[in-house]
Amino acid sequence: MRHLILSFYRDSDPALMLTSFTILFLVVAVPLLGFLYVQRTIARTPAGQGSEETSRLSVPSVPSAPTDLPLGSKRVIAESEHRIPRQKLDDNAMKVVYRLQDEGYDAFLVGGCIRDLLLGMQPKDFDVATSAHPEEAEELFRRSRLIGRRFKLLHVRFGRELIEVATFRASHDSDDNDGEHGRQAESGMILRDNVYGTIEEDALRRDFTINALYYCVRDHSIHDFANGYADIQRRQIRMIGDPEARYREDPVRMLRAARFAAKLGFEIEPGTAAPIHTLGPMLTRIAPARLFDEALKLLQSGHGEASLRQLKRFDLFRTLFPQTDAMLDSEEYPVETLVYNALANTDRRLGQGKSVTPAFLFAALLWYPMQRRLQVLLDERDQPALQCLHQAANEVLAEQVRSTAIPRRFSGPVRDIWELQQRLPRRSRADQLLTHPRFRAAYDLLLLRENSGEDLDGLGQWWTDFQNADESHRSDMQKGSRSTSSDAAPKKRRRRRKPSKPSND
Repeated sequence: MRHLILSFYRDSDPALMLTSFTILFLVVAVPLLGFLYVQRTIARTPAGQGSEETSRLSVPSVPSAPTDLPLGSKRVIAESEHRIPRQKLDDNAMKVVYRLQDEGYDAFLVGGCIRDLLLGMQPKDFDVATSAHPEEAEELFRRSRLIGRRFKLLHVRFGRELIEVATFRASHDSDDNDGEHGRQAESGMILRDNVYGTIEEDALRRDFTINALYYCVRDHSIHDFANGYADIQRRQIRMIGDPEARYREDPVRMLRAARFAAKLGFEIEPGTAAPIHTLGPMLTRIAPARLFDEALKLLQSGHGEASLRQLKRFDLFRTLFPQTDAMLDSEEYPVETLVYNALANTDRRLGQGKSVTPAFLFAALLWYPMQRRLQVLLDERDQPALQCLHQAANEVLAEQVRSTAIPRRFSGPVRDIWELQQRLPRRSRADQLLTHPRFRAAYDLLLLRENSGEDLDGLGQWWTDFQNADESHRSDMQKGSRSTSSDAAPKKRRRRRKPSKPSND
């Protein structure tokens, strides 16, 4: 055999020899490489997984949450692990941190901004936590202002942007608490929270684990003292410490739990969710002005529909809008449908980068409570419909401000939007109504009412066509419209006359 092979190569043409070697390599090497690849793939595939899992080997897997450490123990998450892009950090917040560090204080970016960056979201604002006391920090920044008494903070202004700077807090059980800087009511509610401490103590004073993350600008790592990094990976909201005690300290934390669940799509940990149903009525002790701000964060931040579902789940909506909540199951008015439609409209506008106003939101949420009160007044009193509407609006708004304060700059427009609902049926005066500063908001509410099930005889479509028509067509539309008093005002129910007393004659 050896002699035959040598004779073949000695007598053959060199080109033929090259071709034969190429064919031999392909016949032997290709199957061998394929065999080795299959063996390597099998070795990497976990037991019990089939071809479907093998096809996903190129997709990076989500890292599992690390093992929890005791509360207060520090875990450092390196930049190579958390992968927050440095260009996403706010320049002005970084200036504040560096200024504090240059003066010898500890300073970190903290809270929701770090949570949102880890989730790939753009934070709305950036907060700073520092070892410097508020008065010490104020001296370092020219355009700064101390605010708050219950919880003293420093606001540092950069143009229209505010950076909030808070001093590390400690528990009220701390030796540094002389009773003046930290006080609680008998119910457990915090009345003053200005007991200062270390970063470890500050982390445990925060509400939820996902908000107790500190970004160190020196090495761009994250310091975690409450297993918040793990909870973000688990996509859960968990209270730091005993949930019932922490809710009693500040009942607004119940609203915050609902808001974070809606905004982030997280699930509230069962132990954190359990006390909310029982302690929800404590929110009535919170200042209405503060609840107004919380209501806007819940319903006017782009996740209003999801927030409403969370509020209803925990029976918290009644504390913010008791009149509306009492009518959600009404068979006479499509209250719940209008509320959801109004919130969906707000979410959509925010998603499109359009402006929204609390006046429209409150006008929609309180529309049917006002309508019900208006109908009662029309039945009881012999007064013009517009006068009854003004009184009904005043009574409903007065009742609402007991729960959530409504600043005058919003309550006035709410009344205008409601009044225009009575004036929009007057189609012969459409040109005048079109120039009203609240017309657009009133028109939007009109469409929402129709979409929610109210029969308005095609009024919304008429106004849509009128706005899109040219001048001559508008004139024809107004001339062809016949407005009656019944078009412009709610119908009065016929009052039953009292039987007259029989005459003595």
